[in-house]
Amino acid sequence: MGIRNLESKRRGQSLDELEADDWGPPPFDSYLVTTCHRLRKKPIGEFKIEDLRIMIGQEIGLLFLVPLALERIEADPLAEGDYYPGDLLVNVLRVSPEFWNGHAGWHRRLRDLLRRMELIPGEIAEEVERFQNSEA
Repeated sequence: MGIRNLESKRRGQSLDELEADDWGPPPFDSYLVTTCHRLRKKPIGEFKIEDLRIMIGQEIGLLFLVPLALERIEADPLAEGDYYPGDLLVNVLRVSPEFWNGHAGWHRRLRDLLRRMELIPGEIAEEVERFQNSEA
C-alpha cells in the first residue's frame, strides 16, 4: 500500500481504531470528558478545527492529530475553533516538550511556519515566543 493510500485509510479511522484502544463510555458526565470520548470514535479526517483544538489541548492522539493540525495551520495560521483566531495554533504550541523531542521534524515545520507569519496577534505572541525558544 502506498503512502498516499495509507494516509487516506488513516483519515477514515478513529483514534480508538488507530491506537487500538477503545476508551468505552465516559467515566463521568462533563462536557470535556464526554466530548473527548465522542471524538475518539470520529474518523480523524472528519475533524473540524475545534475538534483538533480540544483533543490536542488534552494531548490526546497527538501522533495522528498534530500532522492534521499542522496542515490546517499551514493553510491558515490563525485557524479558529470556538474561541479566537489562532486558538488551534496556541494549543499546538502548548504541546509538551517531550512530544516535540520525539518529533523534531514536526517541531521544525512549525517553527518555519511561525517565522513566515507576517503578523502575530498579541494574544498568541507569548506562546509563539516560548515555542520558538524551545528545543526539539
